[in-house]
Amino acid sequence: MFQKWQEQLSGCRLFQTMLANELVLMLDCLKPKLSGFSKNDLITIAGEQFGGIGIVLSGSVVVTKENLAGNRVIMDILGPGELFGEMVAFSKHNVWPATIVAQNSCEVLFIPPEKIVGGCGNLCVAHRQLTVNMLRIVSDKAWALHRKVEYLALGSLREKISRFLLEQYRTTGKPLFMLPLNRNELAEFLNTTRPSLSREFCRMRDEGLIEFHRSSIRIKDIQTLSALLE
Repeated sequence: MFQKWQEQLSGCRLFQTMLANELVLMLDCLKPKLSGFSKNDLITIAGEQFGGIGIVLSGSVVVTKENLAGNRVIMDILGPGELFGEMVAFSKHNVWPATIVAQNSCEVLFIPPEKIVGGCGNLCVAHRQLTVNMLRIVSDKAWALHRKVEYLALGSLREKISRFLLEQYRTTGKPLFMLPLNRNELAEFLNTTRPSLSREFCRMRDEGLIEFHRSSIRIKDIQTLSALLE
């Protein structure tokens, strides 16, 4: 049943280092549920009953939260092979902590968390590795949330934009790159409005710090952007 998704599942960190035959046995043991969604469908709703760890197989999903003012804040965007729900899966709070929305047509695999840490009926040799992988994923997600808090702690919108652009520069290794978020999504990620974001982009362009065309960004003055964050 899941053979068509073998490439996506093999690239998922939950199944990292597993051989193809081990992955087949593992899926038989985990008994996951496959669900399909259309663009803008609500996959989960914050506060509702938790339904299992999700793995995106195709398309992409947006992880969102509402701030105190009732505005949507984007926490993350996930593509094929990436997970959601792992932070709450083993906690005493058995509800979804965030709302997950289908960014486009997508398919998601849901795995009951008890199947990951519980006894393995098939005696899968890779089950121990599955548990180790899960611990690493949760630790990394905690670090990512720490990164989000650091963004919120920055004083100005320019500092937030500079940090985001410098992160993309370090990830790609090039001063010219495509933004992974559209303007609305980036505004939500930085906890601001799109008009405010656009105005600051234009000011930074006029000051010779950046150039941009649609989703393409070129950093022209890396030193000045870095100095803003010191």
